[in-house]
Amino acid sequence: MSSSPPADRADRADRAGFAFGVVLVVAGGLVAAATGPLELVKGGWLAAYLVLVCGVAQCCLAVQDRLLVTTEPSAGRLQASLLGWNAGNVLVIGGVLAAVPIVVDVGGILLVAVLVVAAAAARHHASPLRAALYRVGFGVLIVSVPIGLTLAHLRAVR
Repeated sequence: MSSSPPADRADRADRAGFAFGVVLVVAGGLVAAATGPLELVKGGWLAAYLVLVCGVAQCCLAVQDRLLVTTEPSAGRLQASLLGWNAGNVLVIGGVLAAVPIVVDVGGILLVAVLVVAAAAARHHASPLRAALYRVGFGVLIVSVPIGLTLAHLRAVR
């Protein structure tokens, strides 16, 4: 039984990660469409979170190696990154919807860890401009996590 070369595994991982990101963007759109008629209290937040944080950021993480890294991408690092990203998002969403801030905090810490690793990986790049844009985007997300955690705590005590 032969195993796939690392480049093939990385290619499958980034395609699957990108496809799942697109699914999350569509899911966010569906949540947005259902928010009004179903009177979902946190529906607007959930829709925006699914689209921007879960979906768009997932797509960016999934194609990061293909767009930036000059060496062969690591399937293991990409899979761990996407698994960590999705687990963190599940914890954030579950914690916000259940009003359990500690769960949101754990998810936020996981998201920051993934973003720090991704930003560090962006230093090896084929295009300095694209790498800088990636690092700025990851930086914005890293800064937004504590803001989101603070808001989750404030809303949970109301």
